[in-house]
Amino acid sequence: MLKPTEPEVPRMAFTINEFCAAHRICEAFYYKLRAAGLGPREMRALRKVTISVEAAAEWRRARENVGQ
Repeated sequence: MLKPTEPEVPRMAFTINEFCAAHRICEAFYYKLRAAGLGPREMRALRKVTISVEAAAEWRRARENVGQ
């Protein structure tokens, strides 16, 4: 018997590792940005840190406007 396929769950957040891979930066650089106050907004649940898709988009827009 075939198992019905479950609907795909849309991505709502990135782990730090996923965020870094998606934006092609290393984790060390991510932590430097965060320490300088230039990282994306983070969500925390106990010890787990995630970055919402919206926060990632805001971070990209802010980086695009630097120097203008």
